[in-house]
This record gives sequence, structure tokens and C-alpha cells, in this order.
Amino acid sequence: MGAESATNTKREGFPARVFAIVARIPEGRVTTYGRIARAIGEPRAARMVGWALHASHAHPDLPCHRVINRNGELTGRLHWGDPDLMRTLLEGEGIEFDEAERVDLRRFGWDPADDEWASGRSGPVGE
Repeated sequence: MGAESATNTKREGFPARVFAIVARIPEGRVTTYGRIARAIGEPRAARMVGWALHASHAHPDLPCHRVINRNGELTGRLHWGDPDLMRTLLEGEGIEFDEAERVDLRRFGWDPADDEWASGRSGPVGE
């Protein structure tokens, strides 16, 4: 199997790996596209994480509203139909925004690499 075939095989399961991480984001916390990409072993694939989430409408139970960009901004909010819905959902979980409408990642951020399930230390991700 060549390098291209191995990459294609790895990428076939990409959305499922993204969804497994998103499902683990705790209520009242947020993570970034880049942190998810790193957690699934694809550190340069933050944009692909965004594309996977854009296609997640078949999974309405996933807390995709908890994924924001590295600057704490709600770049995915326009994909919700109502541009205020993502913020409303996050505020309902106790997440606060600053005057520039950003989330403080030091306060509300969650890194899947620090989560035992995400890192594979205590259980499977994506089963």
C-alpha cells in the first residue's frame, strides 16, 4: 500500500474521529478546530475538522456549538441557520463572551489531549 493509499484510508474515517471528540466536549466548555485536529493525529487539518462539522447535520445530538476558532470566535455560527443560535446555546451553558464577542479559552477551553478518553488512556474513542 503506497503513502497515498494509506492517507486516503486514514481520511475515510476522519469525520467519525472528529465526531467522537466533539461528543466528549463537556457542557460549559469549548474547544477549537485545531485542538480536535491534533487529538485525532491530524495536526494540520483544522479546516477539515470544520468541513466535517459542517456535514454533521445527520448527528443533531453532537454539541458542535462547542467548537470555536483559536481566537475564541464563533466562526461556525452562520451554519446554524440563525447566526445568534450558537452564542445562545453557549451562554445557556454558562459560557461568557468578552466585549469583542470572544470566549476566553483559558477560562472555558477544553483540550481533548488532556482528556483520558480522547488520548486513549482510559477507553476507546469512536466506537
